[in-house]
Amino acid sequence: MQVDFVRGNEFIGLNNYREVFANSALLISIRNTLYYMLLCVLIGFWVPSVVAMAISELRRFQGGMRLIVYLPHIVPAVVLYGMWQWLYDPLGPANQIASWLGNHQFMWLTDKSIAMLSIVIAETWQAFGGTTLIYLAGIVGIPKDLYEAAEIDGAGVLQRIRHITIPGIRHIYVLMFIMQLIGTSQGFMTHMALTGGGPNNATLTYMYQIINEAFTNLNYGRASAMGVLMFLVLTSLSMVLYYFQGRSKEA
Repeated sequence: MQVDFVRGNEFIGLNNYREVFANSALLISIRNTLYYMLLCVLIGFWVPSVVAMAISELRRFQGGMRLIVYLPHIVPAVVLYGMWQWLYDPLGPANQIASWLGNHQFMWLTDKSIAMLSIVIAETWQAFGGTTLIYLAGIVGIPKDLYEAAEIDGAGVLQRIRHITIPGIRHIYVLMFIMQLIGTSQGFMTHMALTGGGPNNATLTYMYQIINEAFTNLNYGRASAMGVLMFLVLTSLSMVLYYFQGRSKEA
């Protein structure tokens, strides 16, 4: 369908899909999205569970720590992106710390090799608090008898985490992993705010390309076709989620 608000819509068959697959930016955006998802798994996926385990082992101030880790999640987006632009400024705090460590300056948002990494670090800091609370809720649900018995047997912190906590929240790991894949596959806001998809399309994601087609190029038909393709992929991921949820319950 070719969307035209002046002359009316026109059915054009699969032309929008042909244009989508012929666009050189498609492969770039898919490759960047996969790279972005990989970095989010490698860097951001483990942070909430590790923080949740550390907080659950605290004897005091657990309530205060829960509030502190959740604070980044409630920072307004305008403040958040402004703060990270300041941190990543060539003369900003991030490069100041880097100079203390090795006297090396990084162009965090304009260097193609590290621009996506800079975005993932910013998003990890912003989002880990909410996921941490989910892991904490799972840890609280583990029977206390198991921890008391382990302490009586002389188990240390690492042994309790390895043999009680991690097995007790393994179903949450599966759920959060699939949810993270679905969420990061649609990432574009931080990319838009910090780099605008640059430098040289190095941070242009698939979802960001859909936004560009719809609201920059005003080609709603092509944007809709890309949206349908994304819908098919996300539906497949959701089916995988329900499959693993069913296996987790059976286990």
